[in-house]
Amino acid sequence: MRHLPIFAASLLLASCALPEAAGEPGGPAVTLSVPEQEISLAEQQVLFWDDATRSERFRRMEAFFPGLEVSPAATPRALPQGSPLDAQTVAALDRYVADKFAAGLMVLRNGKVAYANYGLGFGPEQRWTSFSVAKSFTSTLLGAAVADGRLSLSDPVSRHIPGLRGSAYDDVTVEQLATMTSGVKWNEDYTDPASDVALMYGVEPVPGETQVVTYMKNLPREAPAGEKWVYKTGETNLIGEVVENATGMKLAAYAKQKIVDPAGFAGGLFWMTDLTGGNTGGCCLSLRLSDYARFGQFVLEGGGQVVPEGWFAQATAPQVDFGERAPGFGYGYQWWTYPGSTYGAQGIFGQSITLMPQQKLVVVIVSNWPAAQNRDFSRERLELMASIAASER
Repeated sequence: MRHLPIFAASLLLASCALPEAAGEPGGPAVTLSVPEQEISLAEQQVLFWDDATRSERFRRMEAFFPGLEVSPAATPRALPQGSPLDAQTVAALDRYVADKFAAGLMVLRNGKVAYANYGLGFGPEQRWTSFSVAKSFTSTLLGAAVADGRLSLSDPVSRHIPGLRGSAYDDVTVEQLATMTSGVKWNEDYTDPASDVALMYGVEPVPGETQVVTYMKNLPREAPAGEKWVYKTGETNLIGEVVENATGMKLAAYAKQKIVDPAGFAGGLFWMTDLTGGNTGGCCLSLRLSDYARFGQFVLEGGGQVVPEGWFAQATAPQVDFGERAPGFGYGYQWWTYPGSTYGAQGIFGQSITLMPQQKLVVVIVSNWPAAQNRDFSRERLELMASIAASER
């Protein structure tokens, strides 16, 4: 139904310092973050961490992997306590946190906290990794770049990434990247050590070229652009590079201007980088539970002046309809779309932001599922969302 991405290969980054070429990423508000300790290559493979290791490391990925650290907003958005959900729904949410390995679950209704609970020793002042929830942040930065006049969705990707000229991406548009319909062949099988997602960050850095371009420019085409949907983490990384090249800013620095400050994050943001110093647009930023909720509320309210008018209506609509294989589900611009005008961001091991516009609800869950993907847990989370929505009718 929905392919939840598993970020594995880029976990080969931890013991490598950022290159000097990365320069000053954004002044004092955005600084280089160097790992506190080295871990072996075997230890860097998140899929093979045990439960205790995941619970401990998911809340402080900056201690093990390089990245950029972004300061909180000068004026954090208040999240006042609102009226609680009904007793039956609260009981269901309490059971979910206790039984489904949730580190945190927060519900905003009309921008106010209707429910908040923490587990696994996680707390309100700590951060938790996003995995591919980051894709929806990168999508929002793409919208900001459009609003700033830096690019158009109809632009060829190669206009903003010259290293892709002459490759299978030469005539692919930015919009086709956003919907993952480039037609370029890709293997996102994380059980296969020879898959594209496993090899992408293993390439030797080439002077003057990012790792993602070095790898992606050699991929073959399997379908005409715009005709076939295939989930590709590498293409979200390309979106990140498009935005960085078009704006002249690292994603984290642009996020400071376009998300962190306007959404009013109360805590700092950490965003992992690759060996060439660019942010991994497809994965791995870390936030407080409440700041994931602030981002969701920011999106639900339309993003103010940051993105073009109507951007989120377009980005969170089913640009790709999964049809009979998953009725009611689809994919927008790096957002998953669900039945009933609901949409959201997802990451492995149970990370999610779910937005219900009709009910004016934002539901955030951060977790440490026993496996990166779990069909039963995914179904139960969908059922939980449906019960929350039903309680608001």
